[in-house]
Amino acid sequence: MSGDGARETGAVRRIRSIRNIGIMAHIDAGKTTLSERFLFAAGRTHKMGEVHDGAAVMDWMELERERGITITSAVSTFEWSGHEIHLIDTPGHVDFTVEVERSLRVLDGAVVVFDAVNGVEPQSETVWRQADRYHVPRIALANKMDRVGADFEETLRSMRHHFPDHRSAAVQRPLGAGTGFTGLEDLVRRRTIAFADDDDPRAFVVTPGISAEGEASRRGLLETLADVDDVAATALLEDADLDAEAMVAAVRRATLSGGFVPLLCGSALRNKGVPQVLDAVCDWLPSPLDVPPPHGVDASGVDVVAPHPSDDGPLVALAFKVSLLDELRRFVFLRVYSGRIAEGDEVWNASQRRKERVSRLLLMHAAQKRRVPALGAGQIFAVMGLKDTRTGDTLTSPGHGLSLERISAYEPVISAAVEARSLSDRELLLEALARIADEDPSFRFGENADTGQLLISGMGELHLEIVAERLKREFHLEVRTGEPQVLLRETITTTADGEGRFERSLDEEEIFGQASVTVAPLPRGAGFRFALSTGAKALPFLRGETLEMATAGAREAAETGVLEGHPLQDVEVTLTGAAWREGASRPFAYKIAVADAVRDAATRAGPIILQPIMRTEVVLPSEYLGEVIGSLDRRQGSILDVADRGAATKVIEGEAPLRRMFGYATELRSLTQGRAVFTMRFDRFDQAA
Repeated sequence: MSGDGARETGAVRRIRSIRNIGIMAHIDAGKTTLSERFLFAAGRTHKMGEVHDGAAVMDWMELERERGITITSAVSTFEWSGHEIHLIDTPGHVDFTVEVERSLRVLDGAVVVFDAVNGVEPQSETVWRQADRYHVPRIALANKMDRVGADFEETLRSMRHHFPDHRSAAVQRPLGAGTGFTGLEDLVRRRTIAFADDDDPRAFVVTPGISAEGEASRRGLLETLADVDDVAATALLEDADLDAEAMVAAVRRATLSGGFVPLLCGSALRNKGVPQVLDAVCDWLPSPLDVPPPHGVDASGVDVVAPHPSDDGPLVALAFKVSLLDELRRFVFLRVYSGRIAEGDEVWNASQRRKERVSRLLLMHAAQKRRVPALGAGQIFAVMGLKDTRTGDTLTSPGHGLSLERISAYEPVISAAVEARSLSDRELLLEALARIADEDPSFRFGENADTGQLLISGMGELHLEIVAERLKREFHLEVRTGEPQVLLRETITTTADGEGRFERSLDEEEIFGQASVTVAPLPRGAGFRFALSTGAKALPFLRGETLEMATAGAREAAETGVLEGHPLQDVEVTLTGAAWREGASRPFAYKIAVADAVRDAATRAGPIILQPIMRTEVVLPSEYLGEVIGSLDRRQGSILDVADRGAATKVIEGEAPLRRMFGYATELRSLTQGRAVFTMRFDRFDQAA
């Protein structure tokens, strides 16, 4: 083999060994604890940090350690069994769901963690749907098997109930539960693993063979695999068996197809089953070569597919996160899909159409950094020196110009006034807010045109609380915040026509523009659309800058609404006609005319106010069911389902307007003597019932 061929084989082998994975779950299911065990088992750390002690490596922010929650996704790189693993630990709290979204955008696989006592919980469903959106193959872990009430079979049933589009089956069988959780049976390789030391995840004893119950569970695994894998289906039809190697391959094919999710068991806190999860990551989750290249558009706007992962190809990288780490320096996190990038390289930001220069490349371990000269296809790392690159931007080789699909943005649902302690600090406050907004795409700030107040907007009360704390701690600004206010939207209920006309004389020059539009309601969540009617498309002057200005006028009118100044959404505006006056018509006149026409039409189209509607779940002891349903009813909540979870626990699923849910956690604690758990996530903007 030639030297070039050997290098090519080595590069492909390197990419095939990469696993880009995320850990996702409902809050408190044990994501960060599992991450800490991964790092310890792989030798990346020499002491296991505990979330409850505020010492977790992956929760590097001071606020995360104080509160015991993950606020921002953290990246680490380590090796396991000949594989290079890039791990992203994501938040579980719904206020920080954008962190999960942008992480999933660059991950190839995921480990979804369930609390074995509670099964599938609300945020579990949210991250599962996000993984579906990005077609991310996943494996699942029934964690906390050491807790009283842990039920592996019930967790599996819960997965099958909530996620019917995916086949799920156990690939392990726990030996005992609660304090009696002493080991597990590996159904795939037919071996038994006994845990030897609660303080060391690497301490276990392996013996060949499994029990009769294990053989029955293995048969059930084969039957489930047969629904999504041809080799397993053939074996089942022929009443044959699959040996360990063939079963490993079948599970891998089924998992990579996206139609199957294997379920493992363990206890991250008690160091049980952790190496087996890492083995499953390497065996069954994809390398960058196993997933289709992402789609994008070229410089002319034509849909194209990114090059296949290769160090020799043109550079294609996605900036999925901007972070202010030590001394508030700006770091941009990249996922490279193709090509290589080195310190000092000049790259092209295809999204913003400008050049940038890379000053440093850093492999990350939470907030710790290791400088490297160059990195290649499939890898995830941080870059310094990119001054203008934002979340969702695509970086390419100069002249390549491919722009990948941008990362979904989340619209804030809550706002609060914020002010500096002194006027001299206001400019510093604006600069700090701009840096936080640069880092967090779900955060907005701006001045209220009516009151002159500076408003910050985000995904929930906790989100805004964290921003205020960061202003004080990281930027050393004393700020005061007002009571949270719900952000509203407007929409229309019927179709209507409208006209707008702009006619002025400026410096003895006549300026003219006239337009007519039709507005029509769209389904909830459809956003805003602008279109031209067949007649408007035929007008020769509705081209180029004139059309751009007309479109901008429609969007600006939608931003200010027609009832109370809230943005107008779920509306389609169709430009049906326009008049042209030779020598007088100017593009900006059509911007004003279209804006006036949209307002005219929307005013007569039955406008209404929409407010954030939240999906809620309350887990509570059965004896408090009546009181809790009554409390939700008083807050205009709608009960969607009441289900049993075990013998003495109820789960209430419902929805309620956000403006009525402030302070509900405190009321619920009082009603149930602190024994109920309440979660809430944004669902949609809609009319309150």
